[in-house]
Amino acid sequence: TLGVYTQTTLVVPTIDHITKIKSIIPKGMHEKFKYIPCNGKEINRSDSLLPNVSIGYRIYDSCGSRLSSMSATMALMNGHDIAAEERCDGQSPIHAIIGETESSTTVILSRTTGPFKISPSATCECLSNRKHYTSFFRTIASDYHQSRALAQIVKHFGWSWVGAVNSDNDYGNNGMTIFLTAAQEEKICVEYSVKFYRTETEKLKKVVDTIKKGTAKVIVAFLSHFEMGNLLDELSIENITDLQVIGVEAWITAKSLITPSSFRVLGGALGFAVRKINIEGFADYIINEFWDTAFPCSQMEGNYSQFSLNCNGFQDLFALKKYKEDVLEQSYSSNVYKAVYALAHSLHIILNCKEKCGSENVTVPLHKVVEALKRVNFTTKMGDHVWFDSTGAVVAQYEVVNWQQDSDGSVKFKPVGYYDASLPPDQRFVLNTDNIIWARGQLEKPTSVCSESCPPGTRKATQKGRPVCCYDCIPCAEGEISNKTVNCKQCPEEYWSNAERNNCVFKVIEFLSFTEIMGIVLVFFSLFGVGLTVLVAILFYNKKDTPIVKANNSELSFLLLFSLTLCFLCSLTFIGQPTEWSCMLRHTVFGITFVLCISCVLGKTVVVLMAFKATLPGSNVMKCFGPKQQRLSVLAFTLIQVLICVLWLTLSPPLPYKNIKYFHEKIILECTLGSTIAFSAVMGYIGLLAILSKFITFSMLIFCAVWITFIPAYISSPGKFTVAVEIFAILASSFGLLFCIFAPKCYIILCKPDQNAKQHMMGKFQSKPY
Repeated sequence: TLGVYTQTTLVVPTIDHITKIKSIIPKGMHEKFKYIPCNGKEINRSDSLLPNVSIGYRIYDSCGSRLSSMSATMALMNGHDIAAEERCDGQSPIHAIIGETESSTTVILSRTTGPFKISPSATCECLSNRKHYTSFFRTIASDYHQSRALAQIVKHFGWSWVGAVNSDNDYGNNGMTIFLTAAQEEKICVEYSVKFYRTETEKLKKVVDTIKKGTAKVIVAFLSHFEMGNLLDELSIENITDLQVIGVEAWITAKSLITPSSFRVLGGALGFAVRKINIEGFADYIINEFWDTAFPCSQMEGNYSQFSLNCNGFQDLFALKKYKEDVLEQSYSSNVYKAVYALAHSLHIILNCKEKCGSENVTVPLHKVVEALKRVNFTTKMGDHVWFDSTGAVVAQYEVVNWQQDSDGSVKFKPVGYYDASLPPDQRFVLNTDNIIWARGQLEKPTSVCSESCPPGTRKATQKGRPVCCYDCIPCAEGEISNKTVNCKQCPEEYWSNAERNNCVFKVIEFLSFTEIMGIVLVFFSLFGVGLTVLVAILFYNKKDTPIVKANNSELSFLLLFSLTLCFLCSLTFIGQPTEWSCMLRHTVFGITFVLCISCVLGKTVVVLMAFKATLPGSNVMKCFGPKQQRLSVLAFTLIQVLICVLWLTLSPPLPYKNIKYFHEKIILECTLGSTIAFSAVMGYIGLLAILSKFITFSMLIFCAVWITFIPAYISSPGKFTVAVEIFAILASSFGLLFCIFAPKCYIILCKPDQNAKQHMMGKFQSKPY
């Protein structure tokens, strides 16, 4: 604990101002305050900082005891000081207290003492609460940044399954709470989180037992220096040496923890350390102080090489070297340096110092020092920028160090990265992984997961009752894949998953093609129908003067044969990949040609009926329905269908469509109907004409039967079979018309030529109507 005060007469601080208390804490913990006398000399000799004003100090070693810390603080506040076995009474002009080093002790002192505190090493985030700690400052960052950085380093190396142990005090509990929250945000699972205090031996054994039984290979140790030493001893006894330890600034660079047994546990440990800064002139000051204390052979100040003038040359310089290294290795010493200079700058602001600092008899209220300290903003001679944020802390800056062993067997803390909260978020955390030596001297990064990563084509399924990091890997569903992600994702609409479920591939495109067997068969029957129709037409043309051809209105017969040829050919538009033109042609051409066919059949039927009525005396029926009227009736019926089709194509034409409803794994290329009403009108008109003829001609019965059965078959058939059913209906009805109307006549022409005579035909019509 350090008390700092000012006075207008020069006070030369010496080592005698340090209260002599035998330390029960590891050697070197109090040596960080060796910077104070050196800082005091610099400030008191400065012409620019607090000119004609000197600062003094009193240093106490609390020996790691909260009671000693409280006693020292009360002595500083009340002016009752016992130093060098002399009692000093009176009002103490203390303006600030620098210390304590531990967070828990600092919390107690900050709640119970008057002067404001500046701590060089109390990092507990709880001290950031300005409502409770209005006059608390620190020259070290709070654990908020360190705890979150711990989660980042765990995430960086892909460790999703870790153990956690912390000190059961303000420092450990607050830091671990922040880490656990950050770990949850980073999707890191903590297998166990245990804690103990340095005096709880039984609890420590339970903690070690938990670590031993755990499966996590990485452990985050948010412990103070004391608890870490206790834990190391127990881990060494249990021979637990396969852990990758992640540490904090409280112990990661503590040389007192280095022992042959501890390195087996901590070898390869990673952690955040406070940056060490070499302060100019401090090494010479340490040598002078040590020499005066250890070898009182000279009272001269200056360069230590001058000591040889008065000394006998037999002094042991090994102790000097070790003492110098121990003091300079103290990471927090630079924080003490910053704290003293921050106080000096705050007083400089209050006293409005320019060439001189105000009146000699000035009383500085404590609240003014607090307000001035909030405005402090300076750069040290080492280049560090010092200022306090809204919580009273400085910006977070850490080195990432790695416990490594040199060739000579000595342990070193090798910097392998840094964390700087003053930088943009994507530049704050930098690691050089190539320089890291892992636990047990391994060069390959260890793994620590509850479940191995799922291979491509599978997804995570959390195990019931266990953390989310513990899961089973199950295959993705059809149409889903996973490659670089832990979850399955749906393939785009025109893609489907491959067999391995790790890549989306184009769906199989299906349509009735000319090259497949079904398409070839349908093309064959279509062309076969065209061939038969052409042969019948040729036969009828050659026999056009025979009675059987003339009796059936040869003109309508040839028109019917032509329309049947078109019917057979229009089925070909249904085969092949649908295009805009083929979609518009297939239903419209089919509708028009079939209406032309049925119109011809209807015309022929009407001619026969008129012929019977013409036999009645005085009948002029045939004059009213002669060849000209027959052609006009066929044309009129057909034009109505043409008009319907034109309106259909104009308002809402059929277009190509990729159907993905029937099959998820393939795309059916088909034509949309466009306007359902127009399609119904086309089909309905064909049906209407067929109904007008069905009572007269057997071919129309076949036609109606085919198309009535077509409707349910068409609706229930999936994919390309829908088109096949429609083609079959067209071919079946076309063949029905061809055979029912022309097959009997061809049979007579070819096989019964004797019946192809006028007398025979007249006799037939007289016996029964055809």
